[in-house]
Amino acid sequence: MTTFISIVLMFGVLVAVHEWGHLVMAKRAGILCREFAIGFGPKIFSVFKNETLYTVRLLPIGGYVKMAGEEPELVEIKSGQTVGLQLKDGVIETIYFDADQPQVDQVVTVERIDLLRQLELVGLQDETSVRYPVSPTAFLVEGQTRTQIAPYDRTFGSKSVWKRVLAIAAGPFMNFVLAFVILFGLALYNGSPTGESVIGTVQKGSPADQAGLVEGDRIISVNGQDTAKWTDLRAGFQDRAGKATEVKYERDGKETTTEITPKVQQQGEQKVGIIGVTNETEKSFGTALQTGVSETWRMSTLIVGAVGDLVTGVVGVDQLSGPVGIVKMTDQVADSGFSMLLTWTALLSVNLAVFNLLPLPALDGGRLLFLFLEALRGKPVDPQKEGLVHFVGFALLMLLMLVVTWNDIQKFF
Repeated sequence: MTTFISIVLMFGVLVAVHEWGHLVMAKRAGILCREFAIGFGPKIFSVFKNETLYTVRLLPIGGYVKMAGEEPELVEIKSGQTVGLQLKDGVIETIYFDADQPQVDQVVTVERIDLLRQLELVGLQDETSVRYPVSPTAFLVEGQTRTQIAPYDRTFGSKSVWKRVLAIAAGPFMNFVLAFVILFGLALYNGSPTGESVIGTVQKGSPADQAGLVEGDRIISVNGQDTAKWTDLRAGFQDRAGKATEVKYERDGKETTTEITPKVQQQGEQKVGIIGVTNETEKSFGTALQTGVSETWRMSTLIVGAVGDLVTGVVGVDQLSGPVGIVKMTDQVADSGFSMLLTWTALLSVNLAVFNLLPLPALDGGRLLFLFLEALRGKPVDPQKEGLVHFVGFALLMLLMLVVTWNDIQKFF
């Protein structure tokens, strides 16, 4: 149960931070954001605040920010339709599709209505022509559904290319920020590795422990090779899995030589040697800041490299992991402690950012690609054509998700 809660919270935070980035930049650009959703499917919680409906939905597999103008408006008033108007100082505040409402001030048969640019309603009232201005924040009420109108200057398409780019790119950017904050916090709390070949901790019962190594020992050489840096030490043992290895170390100014047989650890298809030690750490704001940046960058390059391997065929689709695989690995990581779970969350956050920036239809990267094309052409791509591309892209992504999920089921079960 604890693991399940951890997984739900972790995915919830990753999605919420991503969508919050979209929401904030869209609102700053003046775009009407109709809904901020965590998850898909039926609503299990909702609250309306500052023009936006905030919802939590049943399936925690993503989220979205619904911006005005991205999709056709579902509520439409037609000529000849009779509606009820709620007015304030002669300006329409609410239009009711059912005119028999106690809040209605006037009942009008619509002749013409413009809720996009002119913001006015022209109609007949007792066979007399009337004209009413419409508030830019007016609502349409149809049954139990209240929809705020979206004048053109509040729609996504009305904004400059640059503002739209910022609104789309802010989602992945916030995932990078989340990863940095997590890694910075961990480094500040636990300390950052110094990078020197000095032992910080020794795992009980490990090859290093059996050889008598303790915290503070400086490893001078491994198998005759100098180890000035921790990376030298790790590389020295990596190829010595299961082999007796001569190790020279310094303790209290005295050099000592011992023999260690690194334990065999499987990493993918490769077997590497480990001795059960961690690097010495130091706690300071500066080093934590540096670690947060460097580790976020390292994770980013690692994931970009993995994507490159997939594109070039070095890695097959059968080696990808989807939701099932991620849940399974999260379960394993959670057993290793809270710090490891946070590190895993940071890695997934970077993964989400990089994946969303791929120039593929239906992803943020695909939408950014269309915006860059618009900037180059000086005019937008036909919305219907762009919508079709995103629809096909989304269908293909769902197909890939099914394939990857099937691979995960075969792999883990």
